Amino acid sequence: MTSAVGLGTLGPEDASITSGDFFEALTSSKFYKNTKVVRDISGTFRWAPFLALQKSNSFLTMLLLLSKYKMKSVPVVDLGDGKINNIITQSAVIHMLAECTGFHWFESWGTKKLLEIGLPTMSPKEIIKVHEDQPVLQAFKLMRKNRIGGVPVVESGGKKAIGNISLRDVQFLLTAPEIYRDYRSITAKNFLIAVKNYLEKHDKRSPMLSGTVTCKRDKTIKELIQTLDSEKIHRMYVVDDDGNLEGVITLRDIISRLVHEPHGYFGDFFDGVLPLPENCRV
Repeated sequence: MTSAVGLGTLGPEDASITSGDFFEALTSSKFYKNTKVVRDISGTFRWAPFLALQKSNSFLTMLLLLSKYKMKSVPVVDLGDGKINNIITQSAVIHMLAECTGFHWFESWGTKKLLEIGLPTMSPKEIIKVHEDQPVLQAFKLMRKNRIGGVPVVESGGKKAIGNISLRDVQFLLTAPEIYRDYRSITAKNFLIAVKNYLEKHDKRSPMLSGTVTCKRDKTIKELIQTLDSEKIHRMYVVDDDGNLEGVITLRDIISRLVHEPHGYFGDFFDGVLPLPENCRV
């Protein structure tokens, strides 16, 4: 099996090099053999071993960590007992917001349309995507390179999204090796089809079975939150009247619209961690 190192930019003609048994290749690699315990890789995270909250920390602190400071989950620890009590995720915050339906403050904010609160934050040209005839490996390479959790799969020669591939979909390389053994040319489109067939065959639930979930710019933030929560997904693709991609909205984007960091709130704790511009406002 060809190594992913040095592949550079992959095109449709390179799809066949992603075939084989990924789990076999992983377990035979030097990195896998030389990694004995979790401790060996724990230092690769931004904050080692992790950045945690205590129950006494404010709600604002939690929201800032999950948005501006790009943490997808934050453990809540008890320093006295030396244990983790719980883990708060971005998805948990979105679920909490969905449960706020009926409250005056939420209804007032939730009726605003995406355009009114500055979503999506990116232009169509800034969308990181993979075309349906490109190798699925290219999708995972893009996610790793850009530190994002998913990419849309768009039709060849067009701008319409036909699916979504997220980081968690790498599980199918490990738990369903027949996907790679049965297909000698695994394009992004074929990967989506193979995974869907696998899920249906094994009667498993997954957001991939729902197809691509999209919305338009005139959708309200309340409708967006309710859809993200009910579908258990981490991003929504914004499309125009013709179905062409116009942007991406993530859970972090929504949480960011809820909070503003007061000047000096964290002191110099994050200095040098995030190169933020002057007068930066979440």
